Amino acid sequence: MTGPDSPNDTIKKFAITGTDLGIMWDNGDPASHQVLMAFGDTYGYCGVRGQQWRYNTLFRSQDGSLSNTVAVSGSPLWAPGLSKQIINSTKWAPSETGIIPTAGIAAGRAQYLNFMSIKSWDANGAWTTNFSAIAVSPDNGEHWGVYPDSVRAARPDAIPGGRYVAGNENFQQGAFLKPGPGDPYIYSFGTPSGRGGSAYVARVLPGYVPDLRRYEYWNSDSNSWVPSNPGAATVVIPGPVAEMSAQFNTYLKQYLVLYTNGANDVVARTAPVPQGPWSPEQLLVPSMQFPGGIYGPFLHPWSTGRELYYNLSLWSAYNVMLMKTVLP
Repeated sequence: MTGPDSPNDTIKKFAITGTDLGIMWDNGDPASHQVLMAFGDTYGYCGVRGQQWRYNTLFRSQDGSLSNTVAVSGSPLWAPGLSKQIINSTKWAPSETGIIPTAGIAAGRAQYLNFMSIKSWDANGAWTTNFSAIAVSPDNGEHWGVYPDSVRAARPDAIPGGRYVAGNENFQQGAFLKPGPGDPYIYSFGTPSGRGGSAYVARVLPGYVPDLRRYEYWNSDSNSWVPSNPGAATVVIPGPVAEMSAQFNTYLKQYLVLYTNGANDVVARTAPVPQGPWSPEQLLVPSMQFPGGIYGPFLHPWSTGRELYYNLSLWSAYNVMLMKTVLP
């Protein structure tokens, strides 16, 4: 998908030599139907001062034929041949070393990106967040702004003068899910910062994606959705759950999630409803096949049948590759 070996020629077209994640979602625009892809820390030409580093970048694609690659048709640019950073620092946290997208979705005429503000990169697979929040774009990803009311502080002292709500530490990373037939809600899975936590789930009506007051949280003890209280959320998938993505799969007629587990393997689980019960892990990509370190299996939104296509990051190359799995 990206880097020196990509047929997309991302170096020449976008000044991208290395990046990761590649979170994909349908832009929901019937007049200009596209898949949008958000990337994390992005590097350009290494000989340039600062290596043209950006917190995040974005691609657009209209490619529905995925057997070779996902052809990239464009990107928001700072200048010809230079993709721009789409979400900038809010300066709300005193120490910030990254602004990393974790999930994207279209609702109405807007694009929404859940992102995390990184305080520090810690040991392998561990990091500390300041907060997560939702950015919105009214123009197909060209310009973005952050909703202040969407901020989920990770702890009481994360944002000076900011409000902390217990339970929001479990929603520092996200995975948006559009439901199956007959369900009016958008679902938002959450995990704590790093790759060792469990997954929780909330839901919200499409018109209120950035309004945390409208979210309801699944509580298995009461077998109910609890409004406006992230502290009521109970575990739906036990950890370690790392960088997950979710969809309703039309072939399985089940909800499907992909993530990397404690062994750093890409695994799948299925469930009849977003809150579960979720099946045992099914191995898709053993980490031993990619010793450079794999993470971030993000499903392609137009790939919902027996053939699954998804992006996967390779740490050693620090680039994103397209993967294919055929379900039995």
